[in-house]
Formats: sequence, structure tokens, C-alpha cells
Amino acid sequence: MASEFQRSKVGRVFGAMDADGDGFLREQDFAALTARWAAIRGAAPGSVDHTRLISIMMGWWATLLAASDLDRDDKVTLEEVLLVVDRLGVMPDAVAVTAQAMFEAIDEDGDGRISSAEYHRLIEAWNGCATDTDEIFPLLDLDGDGYLCEKEFTRLWTQFWAGDDPQAPGTWVFGRFEPPMSHRR
Repeated sequence: MASEFQRSKVGRVFGAMDADGDGFLREQDFAALTARWAAIRGAAPGSVDHTRLISIMMGWWATLLAASDLDRDDKVTLEEVLLVVDRLGVMPDAVAVTAQAMFEAIDEDGDGRISSAEYHRLIEAWNGCATDTDEIFPLLDLDGDGYLCEKEFTRLWTQFWAGDDPQAPGTWVFGRFEPPMSHRR
């Protein structure tokens, strides 16, 4: 069963993905998130970057739907997502595959690393508003080189989705997050 901490951090991301705020994730929510992200980074419809973003995000939607939609109603609730989160600790390969796909989506220029600017655009797309990431990116940059390599990102992504440690750097992978009061130190 998901902890209060996991419920809080995953619930925050769920809320950001739920573009229409109806309490369910549907295909159109992922399409809206993808459109927001493409617009922020200037990926013109039909461009290689735009097509790649659509492919990755809609692929993530298909994976999430297949793993989470227990009642097969083509929508996913937070509770259904949390049931998957409960299983991720024993599914490191599944988490790594999703991390690799997201890394590819975030790495706009395909140089094999995520810059602070690329990360910033991801978070603004996710949050749907201007967001300061200057304090967060250095927490994620585990080796201090100014970029996130795929190995770093996979570690952070796994800490976020499969972890339950409020002190883990991966807690911040989707931006600033305040853990529930019972988990603050």
C-alpha cells in the first residue's frame, strides 16, 4: 500500500497530468500535456521533435493505461496509479524503460544529456505555468557536471516512482515538492 509520502508526490504529478481536472487520466490529458510541452519548446506540428514527443508521451499513456486501468474504462484514477506504484519496487526494468523514454523526450537536442534549460521546459510544461527550477536542478545533478546523463536520470526517475524516501534526490524530479508534514525533517 502506498505510503502517505508516495500518495502525496504521485498525487501531485497525477494532478498535473489531469489536464481537465476531472480526477481521471485519459488519452486527451496526455495529448494536452504533450501539446503544452511542444508549445513551450517550440516544436512545430509535424516537425521531428513534435512527432517524437507525441510518440513518447502517447506511448507512456498506452503503458500506463494497460498497467493501471483495472476496470478497463479507458481512464485511470489516482488509486489505480498507486496500485502500480506499489509494484514498481520489484519491477526495476519497467521503471528503467519508462525513464529511458522520458529521457529521450526531455533531451531536446539529442546530445545524450539533459541541460538545466531542457529540464526547466519539462517542468513548466508539466506544471502548466512559469516555474523556477534554479534551486532544483542542482539537487538532481548528482555528479555536479551541469547536466543529467541517462544513468542519473534513470536513478532519479526510479527514486521518484518506486521510492519512498523523502530525502532521495529523485523526490524532486518533477520539480519542487513539499513532503507531507509527517515526512519532513
